[in-house]
Formats: sequence, structure tokens, C-alpha cells
Amino acid sequence: MKIPREAATIARRAFRMCLDGDRLDAGKLRRVVAKVASSKPRNWQAILHELKRQTRLVLERRQVKVESAGGLTDQEMDRVKAELERQYGEGLEYEFLINPDLIGGMRIRVGNDVWDGSVRNRLERLSNSF
Repeated sequence: MKIPREAATIARRAFRMCLDGDRLDAGKLRRVVAKVASSKPRNWQAILHELKRQTRLVLERRQVKVESAGGLTDQEMDRVKAELERQYGEGLEYEFLINPDLIGGMRIRVGNDVWDGSVRNRLERLSNSF
């Protein structure tokens, strides 16, 4: 869906009002969406679409996916959580998965950031360098 510039600007301004620092205030967002839906300004559907996109992006930044070749101990999980919370702040949602295809090491994804310290990735980089 192509969003008109005016609608995107309105949506970004409205979305900024829903943020409390870098956190999304769900109550404020509900009120903004209700106001837009009830008043139906010009391009109101595009405004709601852009608000949805902005919300998705903010929520994805708080999602953490940790893949490891074998299961991690509680100590290792706590260490990973502590380091990520130091870097990204508190309130992250973690998902720890076992992926034997990694061979060894782990891959961590936070939003769009990916750290791949797996053996598989190292082998692929080594084979691509020849």
C-alpha cells in the first residue's frame, strides 16, 4: 500500500506521542487509533496502516531470538540476557532455540541486528574466501 506523504507524516507524529522514551505506551496507542478511526480524516486508512507498521517495528526491536547448537545452561542464558539488556535496555522478550545445523556456537537476533558466532557461519565464510 502506497502511503501518501501527508498521511505518513501525521502517522509518525501521532506515533511519537505514543512513545514513552523508547517504549510503546499501549493505552496511548489505543486512544490514537480510536481517535483516527472515529474522526476519519483524509487518508485515515493510510494513517492507520502506517501506525501499524511503526508499532510492528518497535515491537520487533524488543524481540530476541537466541539459537544455539546445543542447549544452554541457566548460567549461560543469564549471561546472554545480562549482556543484551546492558546493550538494549530492559524489557526484552527472549526465545531460546536449539538449532543443530549451527554445528557449534550461537546466533543472536535482536530486531534487525544479528550476531552469528556459529561454526556453520565461520565455515561458510572460509569456503567463500577461496
